[in-house]
Amino acid sequence: MARPTSGQSKPGRMLLALLALILAMGGVMALNKAFTPEYGLDLAGGTTVTLTPVTPNGGAPSQESLDLAVNIIRDRVNGNGISDAEVVKSGDNIVISVPGAGQEEVVKLVGTTAELRFRQVLAVGEGSPAPPGQMPTQAPTPSTAPSDGKATDGGTGSTPAPTSTAQSSPSASPTGRALSSALTAPDPSATPSAEAGAKKAARDAGDKAKDGDKAADRAARRAAKNAAAPSATPSPSATPPAANDPLAGVDTTGVDPKALERFKALDCAKDKGQGAQDAPDQQYVGCSQDGSAKYILDKAAVTGTSIDKATSGVDQTTGEWLVQLSFKGQGPQQWSKVTTTAFNSQPPRNQVAMVLDGVVISAPVIQEPITGGRAQISGNFTQVTADELANQLKYGALPLKFKTDSIEEVSSTLGADQLRGGLIAGAIGLGLVLIYSLLYYRGLGIVSVLSLVVATILTYESVVVLGATAGFRLSLPHIIGLIVSIGITADSFIVYFERIRDEMKEGRRSLRAAVEVAWARARRTILIADAVMFIAAVVLYFLAVGGVAGFAFAMGLTTLIDIVVVFMFTKPFVALLAKRKFFAKGHKLSGLDAERMSQSPAAPTVPQEA
Repeated sequence: MARPTSGQSKPGRMLLALLALILAMGGVMALNKAFTPEYGLDLAGGTTVTLTPVTPNGGAPSQESLDLAVNIIRDRVNGNGISDAEVVKSGDNIVISVPGAGQEEVVKLVGTTAELRFRQVLAVGEGSPAPPGQMPTQAPTPSTAPSDGKATDGGTGSTPAPTSTAQSSPSASPTGRALSSALTAPDPSATPSAEAGAKKAARDAGDKAKDGDKAADRAARRAAKNAAAPSATPSPSATPPAANDPLAGVDTTGVDPKALERFKALDCAKDKGQGAQDAPDQQYVGCSQDGSAKYILDKAAVTGTSIDKATSGVDQTTGEWLVQLSFKGQGPQQWSKVTTTAFNSQPPRNQVAMVLDGVVISAPVIQEPITGGRAQISGNFTQVTADELANQLKYGALPLKFKTDSIEEVSSTLGADQLRGGLIAGAIGLGLVLIYSLLYYRGLGIVSVLSLVVATILTYESVVVLGATAGFRLSLPHIIGLIVSIGITADSFIVYFERIRDEMKEGRRSLRAAVEVAWARARRTILIADAVMFIAAVVLYFLAVGGVAGFAFAMGLTTLIDIVVVFMFTKPFVALLAKRKFFAKGHKLSGLDAERMSQSPAAPTVPQEA
């Protein structure tokens, strides 16, 4: 006699595992305070935004650039999940339809060009010039130039050198963001003066010199460099700067005269340069995000096209949200070169600015050359803003600059009527399947009914959880796919039931034995059928867009749920029922009686005449 399988002897374990899965998904719903699905544009309404491209010569953009922009915008919109947003090309315009709330955030996300440049800082000044007749504040001296923290090398496993005196306090940061290597958190400490920092660095260098640590040499160089930097407090004999001269105290060596003129005229309170497409092969003048500082920046040393990956995450040390970058191609070498040049330069040229769409979003002080090909942006991020910036950098820069042509609200009245009709049709179809199951399979049809109930619960929880965690929005195509998929679940338990009846007819097996033998054969058929359906859904999802992709997603989701239901509920539940006399003895209402399975008693033999 064959030994009973684990599924035969312990069907209750699988049912308990299914219950745990249902409760876990319910717990996720409770934690996110989400108990109803998020609806798409056709069911909840939303906003339609029309973007018009702006070309330098005022002519029509190329179709190639428009197609590329559509693909990038679509990736950005759907970067956090299946949002049911639609991005289509209409003539030379791009039309974006955004469901539900949060339209402004998405419009900001898709409208920015995400042109990223890493540039060495050449000069720093105040963001706004002083009014006429008023003595301007002295331009920042090298030891007090605005920066955004520090940049250190933690990605290569080297020992970090002592903190440089050129590091500024986070409170002095114009943007509140810092750039560092991917594995090193920003140091929140601040140095009160160049002289005190030089003494501290020298002491640290002396301690490390006993062991011959290479970091001591770097610390000594930094100490000497910063000690030679002019003090933040001007001496009494210092000549006061010329009135209304923004270049007073600014080192202009190697700066393009055109950049100097732009620097003099720039008022960050009026023009921050947002959306500007700065030429990477020219020096650039730009403002910080809050407009408190303006910069003269060298030619771009690294561009956004050199970014390999951009992801958002949480710093395990500080608990702050940050964006991590890794470079590809020539990016690591270019990044190492610019950080080495900045490290060997006097303040404020020991800073490297990160310019996004013409705005300086970070300008950290370089504490040591970074050779690991990785960096991170941290400070003042939330999960939303970190994800937003990571998506912008990850999916690339738009090839065109756009302006918002129109914003229109979309009503959900028509979608609500269609939803009501679709739900009625789905309820009728589900009811017919249940009635058929009960009439044909009788008592065994209870398993069909309960299987569909479990599948409905799992589908609803999946839709709600995906909406709360991945941006999934339920639209009419999704609902159609879910309703059509009722047949997939019905097919699975019909295949299993018919296998059981075949085993009982052909092999004269008992119900308990037939349940296990039939399952070994039926599960292969069920898995093959579901695999074909899932592959078709995946191919359709990636090749189609809009409503067809939504239909394919729903089909794939319910196919996976069907496998879970059949393996974790239908089969174990049938195994439990097989132990009941009502089913084991073949009661007429069980659906497993001899008459229902065409097993009539043998006809009496009639003797023949000689």
